[in-house]
Amino acid sequence: MLFRQNKIARENPVLTRLQYFNAIVELGSISAASQYFDIQPSSISRQLANLERELGVRLLNRTTRNLGLTEAGQQYYAYSRRIVAELDEAKRAVNDMQQQAKGRLKVSMTVGFGEAVVLPSMATFKQQYPEVELELELTERVVDMVEENVDVAIRSGILPDSSLVAKKLMANDFILCASPEFIKQHGSPATVAEITQFPCIQYGYSGWKNWYLIDNKGAEKIALTSHIVVNTVQGQKQLIINHAGLALIPRWAVSKELSRGQLCRVLSEDEFSPQESPSSTYAIYLKRDLVAPKVKVFVDFIAGLKAG
Repeated sequence: MLFRQNKIARENPVLTRLQYFNAIVELGSISAASQYFDIQPSSISRQLANLERELGVRLLNRTTRNLGLTEAGQQYYAYSRRIVAELDEAKRAVNDMQQQAKGRLKVSMTVGFGEAVVLPSMATFKQQYPEVELELELTERVVDMVEENVDVAIRSGILPDSSLVAKKLMANDFILCASPEFIKQHGSPATVAEITQFPCIQYGYSGWKNWYLIDNKGAEKIALTSHIVVNTVQGQKQLIINHAGLALIPRWAVSKELSRGQLCRVLSEDEFSPQESPSSTYAIYLKRDLVAPKVKVFVDFIAGLKAG
């Protein structure tokens, strides 16, 4: 019996009437339907009368002994049972999505972090969660998560909006580095003061363009003289790999190149940052009572990756 898939939805009077009507037809009487729903027969009769009054037709022929569908009732029942069944199926589908990681997941991320960390790991993520349909956007612009239906945004810094949750994925951990070939040809700065004597590759984004030395006294801005400005972290990496100069770049962007010997750290004993304080990259999502499993597993997966 299709109405049995969801006993009752008392908060929805239209659905309630359909379920009562289906129960009367399938169980054969108002009294049997009232026993099934554990309510008074008069309540069932009242809802049936309201339904017939709204439709302007009689759905059931009732006698003291028998109950049968009218022609209109037969047609209405065919639709009613299908409506209730589809609503039950929709509820099961939504509940299933709340239990399992599945469905479309739209992620907006910065270009540098996306190319260096997220994209290379997505094949593994899909193997673990094949029912999650990924839609990935790499952009530096500010996105409206509600307007653009973005499930997760990956950005550096915490947004002040109280309707959002920000989970730290990893520290940006900026390091100064260059290629071995560049160091062989031009040498390497022995002190922070000597950085100004070398060509420097700056990231064009205003928040990451400056270079600071961080120590127990605070942050000291480094006055760069000879430099190239490029608008992506990937652009920085390509320039230093091809011996164009020194770059202050997040460790997560160059971890593989460092391990392969394509790049070398410079002044590794010092701490640097493009801002006056260290920063991290965060996964940002809407604050809700129930976080969809697809969001949770994605955020946890990225947070579990190592920066190198």
